Order: sequence, then structure tokens, then C-alpha cells
Amino acid sequence: MSQPSALKPLILISPDFEKQGVEFNDSSLSLSLRYAEAVETCGGVPLVMPHTTNPQTVREYIRAADGVLLTGGDDINPKLSAPQATAKLKAKAILTEDGGRRDLFEFIVVDEVFRQRKPLLAICRGHQLLNVALGGTLIVDLPTQRPSGINHRQMDRKMEPVHSVRLTPGSLLAKMTKTRRLGVNSTHHQAIDQIAAPLKPVARSEDGIVEALELREQEPLPFLLSVQFHPERLLKKHVGHRRIFEAFVSASLAEKTQKL
Repeated sequence: MSQPSALKPLILISPDFEKQGVEFNDSSLSLSLRYAEAVETCGGVPLVMPHTTNPQTVREYIRAADGVLLTGGDDINPKLSAPQATAKLKAKAILTEDGGRRDLFEFIVVDEVFRQRKPLLAICRGHQLLNVALGGTLIVDLPTQRPSGINHRQMDRKMEPVHSVRLTPGSLLAKMTKTRRLGVNSTHHQAIDQIAAPLKPVARSEDGIVEALELREQEPLPFLLSVQFHPERLLKKHVGHRRIFEAFVSASLAEKTQKL
């Protein structure tokens, strides 16, 4: 039975950037519809947020929201994510064509999420962005830096699990998915390197790549999970991935009811 609309939490979604959109070839927002569909499927109301680096505007959006979803997309500027990397390695990054605007926008979002204590789900680029925003670093290019590992960039199989990850017993992710192993899709060429101090790994692939992060101490936020894979593409056929969104929307609903 669906919830009354008044009891559905508002989920703020961060979009990507497109240099030339359909309307007048203007710079535009870009976002797969699967994120909003996943939120709606699991009982939330999606709201796409515009890119803005005005902290006050970001603050008001997050104040109105009950939960925040950081989405996938192109790479974070390696000057921020891997400052010690060589110029040759940094050149392998695939950057958003907005001059770093999305990086700055989402850093402000993360800062406000912690300031206002809102539930947060971060996916793929969002997983990496969260780690960098909190002081961690990234592997710039897996094929170059970890050539003997799994092929983590299987773009032609983005709608199906292509390898499994081991979940940490007792973690939020293990509890919500009710499993110790989870099959995941894999469409990335970067990954977590040094883990930010507030975070801990709760899932790893067989070659050791960090596939999910949670808070070391849960008190800073009512809910935080970041994943390297894309559960929004798997939730219709795979119950473990649906449970990720259900848990996030449920935590956001709890946030909403506290304000009523």
C-alpha cells in the first residue's frame, strides 16, 4: 500500500552537467531518469537540484529536503582527488565540461548535509566525491595503477551484476541487503585510494577495491551510505539493490516526520 503523498519524503538529487543541451544548445543539466524512478519506486518524491555554487542557495535546498542523493557522472578533478599524481596520470581523468563547477557544487552539498544532518546516499561518482570532500583520495585510473585486477569498467553490462563484493558483517549495508555477498554492476575506472578519516569500508571486490563506505561513528548523520556501483539500475530485478533505496527513503521519511 502506497504512502499518502504528505508522508513521502522529498529526496534532493544532484545532476550532472551537459555542455550543449537540447534547448538552444545551452549548457544544461543531465541526469539518468533511473535515479528518480528508483526514488519513486521506493516511496520518495524526487527533486533535481540545479548546479549552483551559492552556499546560501544550497543551504535552502537541503533545508527543504528530507534526504540527499549524490549521483554518478564524470571524474572529479585529480587536482582535488589525487594531488600527488603525475601529470601523465592526471591526464587520464575524464572531467565534467563545466570548469570544475560540479565538483565545487557537490562539496558544498556535502558540507551542508553534515551541517544539517540529513540522510545521504552517494552512488559511483558520488561515492568518490564524498570521500574526497571528507579528506580522502582516489586512484586516478585503475587499468594503469591496478592492471591485474577486475575489469571495473564494463559499460556494455551496466544493467547486470558483473562481479561480487564482500560485505562487512554487521555493517549497515549487510543488514539492509541481508547478505554477505552482493552481485554488482561496474562502470568506473577510478576508485577509492586513501579513505577519509570519518569513513570506513564496508564492501570490497575480490581485487580489494572499496565498493562501499559508511561512517565510523553514525552520530554525525541519521543515514550515510556510499556505493561504487549503481543500485538504481539493478533494483527492479535484484532485491538487495532495492533494499538500499528502501532503507535510504525510510531514513529520509523518519527525517520528515521529525519536522511535522
